[in-house]
Formats: sequence, structure tokens, C-alpha cells
Amino acid sequence: MSDGQPPRFLGEESATTALVPRGLRISAAFAWRFLVVIAALYVILWLIGRLSVVVIPVSIALLLAALGAPLVGHLVNIKVPRGLATAIVLIGGLAVLGGLLAFVVIQFTDGLPQLQKQVNDSLSQVRDFLINDLHLRQEQIQQFIDNAIGFLQNNQAAITTNALTTASTVGEILTGFLLTLFVTIFFLAGGDKIWSFLILAVPGYVRDRVDVAGRRGFASLVSYVRATAAVAVVDAVGIGIGLWIVQVPLVVPLATLVFLSAFVPILGAVVAGAVAVLVALVTNGFITALIVLGIVVLVMQLESHILQPLLLGRAVKLHPLAVVLAIAAGLVVAGIAGALLAVPLLAVLNAGIRSLIHEKDPHPEDVDVLHEQEAAPNEDPSEVEDEPGTK
Repeated sequence: MSDGQPPRFLGEESATTALVPRGLRISAAFAWRFLVVIAALYVILWLIGRLSVVVIPVSIALLLAALGAPLVGHLVNIKVPRGLATAIVLIGGLAVLGGLLAFVVIQFTDGLPQLQKQVNDSLSQVRDFLINDLHLRQEQIQQFIDNAIGFLQNNQAAITTNALTTASTVGEILTGFLLTLFVTIFFLAGGDKIWSFLILAVPGYVRDRVDVAGRRGFASLVSYVRATAAVAVVDAVGIGIGLWIVQVPLVVPLATLVFLSAFVPILGAVVAGAVAVLVALVTNGFITALIVLGIVVLVMQLESHILQPLLLGRAVKLHPLAVVLAIAAGLVVAGIAGALLAVPLLAVLNAGIRSLIHEKDPHPEDVDVLHEQEAAPNEDPSEVEDEPGTK
């Protein structure tokens, strides 16, 4: 020790380490850090799954708050008390939603007899085609129908169990709806105070940067939800008019399905379009189904090439591959709710990370989360053009 040499065991460890190839040491360092990150992500996803009955309503409440915050802010600006503004927005939203659902149910009930008649006519045409063109015997068709009925009877217990599970799911949905409504009230009435309290957990020397990143993330969420709602309305109106022109039944319920499914990018449009085409096929025939398919494709092209770039803008612009992968991951992790929340989460992370990387000398008070341009950092190099005379 007196001659400055390391202890023998340290020298042996250093010599042993020197025998390990440098590439292997670097790979091992990356590997154990990667395993730690994967383990942390697994624990987080496990906790989210265990607490899904709370996480999903809170997440949906955050989306609703992003949708209603501009309206509440506008009412506050014209001297309406914030509590009253929150009540007006929530009651108005619930009234619109309830009226829409009631109208859809009425339209579906009124159109169901016509739909049944058209489906029966289509089935008769299919049966005539099978007998006259494919030369199948009546006995074969009847045997197929009897087998289908027998399958349903043999699996009656499973069907009953699924029905009971569905009833339980309805109870969970009702509970989640009430929790979502309750959380939305507090987000709209005092979301800024909630965020100011949460940000206190961040160390002081980076608090402003994290504060600004969170505000820019919420601004991107406001922009995303508002633009998605506008796109959903255009999709529903466009496809609904097309279905009405070609006289497909249940126009209003199908248009409502298109509106709701538009909140799940790409996948929702495919599912809603497939349902509309299927209804047209079984009610009005093959030619009408082709026309409806053309209408759906035309509206989707209008959405993807004009509406989304125009409304979402550069602040929330996401690559289509990132959107598809996010939806797929969300669907695997949390089903339909995961597919719904994946893209908004990606938009928030995109804006927040860009702010943390590019923002310089941030001032949280200068960020107005209700303006979509606030989703982009002030000092993003990709947003700044070169001055004349510079390279």
C-alpha cells in the first residue's frame, strides 16, 4: 500500500477485466442496462394492468378535459366563473351525447323491420343462387342450417356465461363512466392547480423545463383531440350522405359508428368502413356495396391527405408508421382502450420530449396550453430558418 500499488485483489480484478474483449464488455454493459429498462417497463405495464379500472377512466377524462378546456377557457375569458363554466360545458356535452344516443336508438328501432326484410330478401337470393347456379340440393342447405342451430344449442352454456360476463362488463363500464365524469370535473375546474402540485415532486433545478414540457404535451393533446373531433365529424357526414344517396338502411347509426371509430386512427376507419360495406352488401346487393366501398375510400383519402395535415399541423404531426405501431402495441397491452389512448399518448410524449431536448430558458407562464402552436418548443432547430448570410 505504501508504494502506491493497488491491493492484490484489485490488481487481479483489473487483470481479469483486461482479458475480456472490449466489445464484449461494452455489449455486457448495454445488455444489463437494457434488461433493467425492460424490467422497469414490465413493472409499469403490470401496474397499469392491475389498476386499469382507474387508469383508463383517468386517461379518458384527460382526453375529455383536453376537448372541453378551450370551451371552458372561452367562457372564463368572458367573465363566467370557472365552476359555472365547467358545469355548462359538462351538462351541454352530456345533453348532446344523450340526445345523439337516443336519436340513434330511435333510428335503429325504426329501421330494423326494413333491415330484416332486406336481409331476408338477400338470403333468399343467396339460397336461389346456391340451388340454381351451384346446383346444391335443398337438403344440403337445410342440413347446414340445422348444424348451425345445433351448434348454438350445444354451446348454450358458454353463450349464457358470456352473456353474464357481458352484464358484468356493463356494470364496470357504468362505474368507469361515473369515475371518468367525476375526474373530468376536477380536471376542467382546477387542472392547472393539480399540475402545479404534481410538479413539486420534480427537483427544483429542472422544474421549469419539466413544467414547460408537460404544458407543451397537454397543448399537443388539446390540438390532437380538437382536430380528431373535427375529422370525425367530416367522416361521419361524408359517409352518411353517401349511404343516404345509395339508400342503405340505418344511415344514422352507421354514421355515428364512423364518428366514434374515427377517434382510433387508421384501425377505426377500416372497421367502420367494413361494417358499412357489409350492411350495404346484405341489404342492397353487390353493386351497392362496391359504391359504398368507393365512398369510404374517397372519404378516407380526403381525411389522410387534406384534413389531418391541415388540422393537426406540424406540432402534432406523427409518422404513419409510428401511429400504426402505437395502435398495435396499445391493442395488445390494453385492448380497445389501449388502441384509443395509444396515439394521444404518443403525441404527448412527442411534444414533451421535443420540449426537453430543444427548449432553452423556458418560462412556464408563457405557455398557453389552449393554443395548438404552443405544442412546439420555441427553440426547435428544425423550426428555425437560417438567417440571410448564414450557412
